[in-house]
Amino acid sequence: MEQLINGLHHVTALASGAQKNVDFYTGILGLRLVKKTINFDAPDVYHLYYGDETGSPGTIMTFFPYAGLTRGRRGVQQLTYTAFSIPSASLGFWMDRLSQFNVAYRKPEKRLDETVLRLEDFDGLGIELVATDQDGRVGWGNQRIDPEKAIRGFHSVTLQETKVEPTIKLLTETLQHRVIAESGDRIRLEAGKGGSGTYVDIVATPTGLRGLQGAGTVHHVAFSTDSDHTQELIRSRIEEGGYHVTPVVDRNYFHSIYFREPGGVLFEVATNPPGFSADEAPQNLGTELKLPEWFEPRRKQIESGLEPIEVNVF
Repeated sequence: MEQLINGLHHVTALASGAQKNVDFYTGILGLRLVKKTINFDAPDVYHLYYGDETGSPGTIMTFFPYAGLTRGRRGVQQLTYTAFSIPSASLGFWMDRLSQFNVAYRKPEKRLDETVLRLEDFDGLGIELVATDQDGRVGWGNQRIDPEKAIRGFHSVTLQETKVEPTIKLLTETLQHRVIAESGDRIRLEAGKGGSGTYVDIVATPTGLRGLQGAGTVHHVAFSTDSDHTQELIRSRIEEGGYHVTPVVDRNYFHSIYFREPGGVLFEVATNPPGFSADEAPQNLGTELKLPEWFEPRRKQIESGLEPIEVNVF
């Protein structure tokens, strides 16, 4: 069967302020701001993209920062933790760095033969750093973080579900994932070639409190597909599975389709091309506010309403 789903593409979450969001993800975690644009559906709000040097699929964390947005609540029927891959030897470095900036974290724990460091961003978004030597991707380094210690990209996402079977059925029968491990109430699936950036963990929480959307919660998770052609094929499979899926939406840097999985989490399938250099040279990624052409006539108005932000190296 033709490979239609490669693994994770991006995760998009909600935040309560743009500058503090930039400070956490570029300043503390050391990701690169690869695109500064707007929410195409709400142009008075930024859409900020962070990732590796080029914003490769499987490294991209994105945010809609609504100023003053009330904090949400993690719970069932949500993507509750987004995990990034770090080299095993850098675990101590990251613990020291988080302590340096007063970012609380849990004591490292073993999970599925890996060491996991759990923390929250400034809005309470669930983040994990997973120490592994099985990720050969190159991290984005800056003046404070050596590339050898830098985040490599996504490791996995965790979905918290009251009923796991329907979501597993969707992932395995339609989205080409495979169940590869189970431990307690956690089931791990992988897609494509496997490894970091392809894992989806599902945690069974039959009686858990339902999550509420707000700052510090995930809006949606996107899966990677190679082209418009493979996207159309996977869209047909999703429709045949009985799901309501949107038409293709042009997001400038990728094309997208959306639908909700049985537990209620919003899924997206995004194409890898055209990528973030479509409107900005690779060396200049994230330095200017980029607008889709249909909003260019309103640039002055849009810019005047957005909070000024800058990338600081801590």
